[in-house]
Amino acid sequence: MIKTPLCDLTGIEKPIFQGGMAWIADASLAAAVSNAGGLGIISAMNANADWLRNEIRDCRTRTAKPFGVNIMLQSPFADEVAQVVAEEKVPVVVTGAGNPSKYMKTWQAAGIKVIPVVSSVALARLLERVGASAIVAEGGESGGHVGDVSTMALVPQVVDAVKIPVIAAGGIADGRQMAAAFMLGACGVQVGTRFLVANECTVSDEYKKRVLKANDLSTIVTGRSINGAVRCLKTPFSQKFLRAEKEGATAEELGKMGAGSLRKAAKDGNYEEGSFMCGEVAGMVKKEQSAAEIVDDLMQGCEEALKGATKWLA
Repeated sequence: MIKTPLCDLTGIEKPIFQGGMAWIADASLAAAVSNAGGLGIISAMNANADWLRNEIRDCRTRTAKPFGVNIMLQSPFADEVAQVVAEEKVPVVVTGAGNPSKYMKTWQAAGIKVIPVVSSVALARLLERVGASAIVAEGGESGGHVGDVSTMALVPQVVDAVKIPVIAAGGIADGRQMAAAFMLGACGVQVGTRFLVANECTVSDEYKKRVLKANDLSTIVTGRSINGAVRCLKTPFSQKFLRAEKEGATAEELGKMGAGSLRKAAKDGNYEEGSFMCGEVAGMVKKEQSAAEIVDDLMQGCEEALKGATKWLA
């Protein structure tokens, strides 16, 4: 049985976080992952305080185990959802797209563990200084908004730069990759793409179908020209967006083109107009399973990989 400092920090049994995917990571998926021993995460995305409070309370009817909320700090509702997680005493808050410093005292007073997602060493150091409990180091292989540095290069550099626990994210879909993350110095992993096809994931059937059909070359990154890089599946929408970007479309034009595209994929299953965000490991995701089966498969595969690594020693 694998147990790391991340388990002690967050009260979970297995060092696996579920990614806080907007329009996808809701109470249903979060509770299922938490019940499986990992840390399920609800995405606050651009939703308001009432929506998030309802999801938190729904999650608590489904699980008595720890779970988290992902807060996108650039959301227009960031201030009010930050207050909601404090009032509801959510065990863990994972932040992205910004610096959570202004909320740290409130969250810490509520007993919340704050774990920001970073794509650079500099940001990891800054957030450790302002009181982060741990860091998610996310490489550019991941789905959704991405940085430039790969997981293989980013994780060990962040591990060397900070003293708090580091969770590896990006490019992790099976136990071998989880074991590799541990070898890089991480004490846990965050997994998004594989949970897209969990039975308890309420994403559209079309989304699941597209992920299951993906191969190693099925994703592209758009938005680099406007500092909004996003990894998603190659679809009519993403190909059109990339063409417009290469032809010099303005940030405003591209923003209008992309508005609502993730929701169209996640909720409507609109293949022509939706943005099907997922990581490069989509080509490794081959079947729908329960969240518990996914967590157990990751853990078992990791243990086997770690035990087998000694065969290379003389």
